[in-house]
Amino acid sequence: MTTSADQIESALSALSDSHDRLAAAAAKAAGNGVTGPSYCTDWSIAQVLSHLGSGAEIFGLNVEAGLHGRPAPGQEQYQHVWDVWNAKSPQDQARDGVAEDGELVEQLAALTPEQRMSWRLDLFGSERDLLGVLLLRLSEHIMHTWDVEVMVDQQAMLPGDASGLALDFLPELVAYVGKPTGEELTVHVTTEHPERSFELAIGPDSVVLAKTGPEPAAGDATLRLPAEAFARLLTGRLDPEHTPAVQAQGVELDQLRAVFPGF
Repeated sequence: MTTSADQIESALSALSDSHDRLAAAAAKAAGNGVTGPSYCTDWSIAQVLSHLGSGAEIFGLNVEAGLHGRPAPGQEQYQHVWDVWNAKSPQDQARDGVAEDGELVEQLAALTPEQRMSWRLDLFGSERDLLGVLLLRLSEHIMHTWDVEVMVDQQAMLPGDASGLALDFLPELVAYVGKPTGEELTVHVTTEHPERSFELAIGPDSVVLAKTGPEPAAGDATLRLPAEAFARLLTGRLDPEHTPAVQAQGVELDQLRAVFPGF
C-alpha cells in the first residue's frame, strides 16, 4: 500500500503529542524523585527516560542516514550512544531524555514534504519508508510514556489516535514478542476508539496477528476491547489493575497475558 503525506503527518502529530505527554508526566514524577520505579519493573523512571532519550538520538542518526542515502549506523555506534546515556546520573538521564526526545520531534517536523515522501532506509532486514519507522518509534514511545504516566495517575490510558496508528505496526512486532504457551487458540479481536479487526492465531510454535474482516470465523473465540487496551495487552501492560471493561467469549485474558508477558 502506498504511503500518503497525510499518513506521515498523522504519525508526526501523534509522536509530537506523545512527547508532550512524556514531558508532563516526567515533570510530575520529578516531585517524587525520578529514581522511583516505573511500570517497567526493571527500570526506574529515570532509566525509562534515558531509554527514550538514547533511542531518540539513535533515531535521529537513522533519519539523517535515510535522508542522505547512507547506511544505517551500526551496532558499534549504537553501543557508544547507550554507554554515554548509561553513565549519566538519574537526574541527567531524566532531564536530557525529555530534551533529546523533543529535539527529535523538531528534527522530524523540519523535513520538507519531498523529503518525507522520498525517505528510505534499510533497517531491521527490510527497506522502510518514513511512515514505517515513525510507527516503530511511536509504538515504543507511547508505551514507555505510559510507563511513566501510570506511576502518577493510575487511570492513565494510551491516546486513542496513537493507539490506532500503533496497531498498524504491532502485527509485525507480535511475531517477536508473542510467547507460545503450548495451546492452540484463534481469537477474533475487535477494538474500539478506533475500530479495528484482527485475527490472533496462537499455535504451538508461533503467534501471529493479522488484520481481518469484522466478522469472526465459526468457532473462533472473540474479544472486544478499547484499542489502547489491546495495544497494552500485546506489550505486557494489561494487568488486572489496569484493565477496562472487555467482552470475551471462549478466551480468558489471563491466557493472553501469558502469551504477551511484555518487553
